[in-house]
Parts: sequence; C-alpha cells; structure tokens
Amino acid sequence: MIDWFLEIDESLFKAINGLAGGSVNPGESNFLDVVMWKVSMAKFWIPLYVILLVLLWKKFTRRNSRLIILLGIVVTIGLADIISARVLKPTAARLRPSHRIELAEDIHLHRQNDGTLYKGGQYGFVSSHAANHMAIAIFVGGLLASSSSSAILIALIFWAIVIGFSRIYLGVHFPSDVFFGWMLGGVIGIAVLKFATTANTINPKS
Repeated sequence: MIDWFLEIDESLFKAINGLAGGSVNPGESNFLDVVMWKVSMAKFWIPLYVILLVLLWKKFTRRNSRLIILLGIVVTIGLADIISARVLKPTAARLRPSHRIELAEDIHLHRQNDGTLYKGGQYGFVSSHAANHMAIAIFVGGLLASSSSSAILIALIFWAIVIGFSRIYLGVHFPSDVFFGWMLGGVIGIAVLKFATTANTINPKS
C-alpha cells in the first residue's frame, strides 16, 4: 500500500515538475519558471501581508483585539514552522526530490542568478511553505471573513495552494509533502483562530 502511494506521489510530481518542459540544464528560464520562483519567495508577498494587516487593523479597533491578533499571527507561523521544519522534517528524514540521485536526470530545477540550481534543504516532509501559508490563510482569512461572504478566506486558501504548487513545480517537494503541509497548516490555523476568538470574545464573522 505504501509503495503504491509513493509511486503515485512520484508520478504526480514528475507530471507537475514536467510542466517546465526541461531538464536540470534548461538554458534560459521560461515564463512559468520565473512566475513560480517569484510565487515561492516570501518577500514577493510583502505588499499582500501589509494589506492584510491594514484590513485587520480597520476591522478590529480594540487594543486588546489587536494584541491578540498579532500574538495569534506569531503563534500561527511559529507553530507551523517549528512543527514542519524542526520536528517532522528531521523525524521523517524524507529526501526532497531535488536531492534524490535517481531523479537527477529527469528533474527540472530552477537556475538562480548566480548560476546554481535551487535545491532547498535536504529533507522535504512536510513542506514548511505549504504549512506556514495555509496556517496564516486560515487564521487571517477566518478573522476577515464576514457573515455574508467568505470570499477573502477562499482567496487566501487559493493563495496558499498556489504557493504549495510552486514548490512542486520547482522540484523541491513531492505532492504529499505539500498536501500534508497544507493539512498541518490548516489544523494550526483553525486551532489558533478558535483560541484567539474565544479568548478575546471576537467573532471573526462579524
């Protein structure tokens, strides 16, 4: 059963990574390479982070509410990052596809400005990018969603999904790394959201 799952996982990885249409020596990066590389970079999303903070500040005007929300953001990202990077990655010790010797001839990796290939760290289960962004999407999206519309929550979840997809495309994660990263982030986001809203009597749907 496990072998069957791993085969499916690897096949799906090759299909997504294969969208790049190249080998480890692709020459110049194509348009999708550039897009996925940008999507994967945290600093690319700084304007979005600022916008989300402004929206939270406008919706929640009480000092205590703002303090709880800031603390919630720190705890959400901290838990997702620590559990994914410090606990699960070294425990599972699953090599990233970019570090698998048997995939070296087939995998497409992003060539950075200095000419080196981006491979990420040694281990990949679970994806910290997927966990961190899904956690913050659920937490912040849940706070900003209104009683009449959950569009912003859906948009942020889609944003987290796109970022996870970019990690597969770039060749540094298998789909299961990303999927379970999303699951971890989702659980953390929901838990911190519930705690923050209960502790501060905030109704995120108001």
